[in-house]
Amino acid sequence: MPTLAATIVEVRAAVAAAVQDARGRGVAEPRVALVPTMGALHDGHLALVARAQDVADVVVVSVFVNPLQFSETEDLDRYPRDLDADLDTLAGVDREGRASIVFAPTASEMYPDGKTQTKISAGDVGNRFEGRSRAGHFDGVLVVVDKLLNIVQPHAVLFGQKDAQQVFVVSRMVRDLNIPVTVEVVETVREDDGLALSSRNRFLDERERLAARVLSRTLEAAESAAVSGIDAVIAAAQSAGMGEPLVQLEYFSVVNPATFRPVDDNYRGRAIVLVAARVGATRLIDNESIYLG
Repeated sequence: MPTLAATIVEVRAAVAAAVQDARGRGVAEPRVALVPTMGALHDGHLALVARAQDVADVVVVSVFVNPLQFSETEDLDRYPRDLDADLDTLAGVDREGRASIVFAPTASEMYPDGKTQTKISAGDVGNRFEGRSRAGHFDGVLVVVDKLLNIVQPHAVLFGQKDAQQVFVVSRMVRDLNIPVTVEVVETVREDDGLALSSRNRFLDERERLAARVLSRTLEAAESAAVSGIDAVIAAAQSAGMGEPLVQLEYFSVVNPATFRPVDDNYRGRAIVLVAARVGATRLIDNESIYLG
C-alpha cells in the first residue's frame, strides 16, 4: 500500500525518507516525480504513474480536488471522490524499487487562509476555450500546481495530453518562472471505441455513453482530412459531429501548439484539434494532434 500523507509536513518527510532509502539501495542521485490528480483514478492516471516510474525513483501522486479551479457555476461537491479506492488502485501498480507516496491534503491544509491572495494568471490563453466557459479555471490550476511543485520539489511533473490547454499553460508557467522541473506529457488513453478516459465518464448513462463517441469520431475525421488543409478539416469535423441529439457542441477549434491560438487559413504544420461538448448533463473535452498539409 502506498504511503499516505495528509499534510505538507508529512509529504515532505515521506519524500525525504524515500530519497534516502533510494540512496541506500545504490541510487546516487534519486529522482522524484509528481503526478497531480483530483482522484477518481482510472487507466489514464495509471499511464501517468507508469511513466513517472520510468523517469523517477520516487513517485508522488497528489489527490486533491482543487476548489480554486471550479467556477461558481460548477458543482465542486459533485466531483467524484473515493480515496480508499484510489489507494487500492495505486497499490496494484506499484513497481518494486519505487516508492509510491500519496499526498491527499484537505482544502484547509492547502489554503489555510482561504483563497490565496497571491494570484498566478494564465493570461490571454487562459480565457480561451476551457477558460471561456470556466472563468478563472486555469488561474486556479496554476496556483495549485505551483504550490504542489514547491511542496514536493520534484524533478519531473506529469500530465495527460487529454487536457491539452492545461499542459500548455503549465508548461508556459514553468518556462516563464524558471521553475526547475521537467513537464512530461503522456498520450491520451482511450476506451476501445475511442472515448477518452475521464473521471466524468462515470456520470454518463448507457445512451449518453454511446453518444459520447461522436467526440472521438469528430477528431478522427479531422485528422483524416488534415492533408487537405484547414477548410477540409472543419468540413469533415462538422459532418462527423452531426446527428447526435444528446450532444451539444461547445467549441471546436484548430490551434497552433506553440501559441494555443487558432490557426489561419495559410497555416501548415502540426496543429491540435480541440473539441468540447455536453453529453446530457456531463461536460467532456478531447483533442488530437494533426499535421495540416
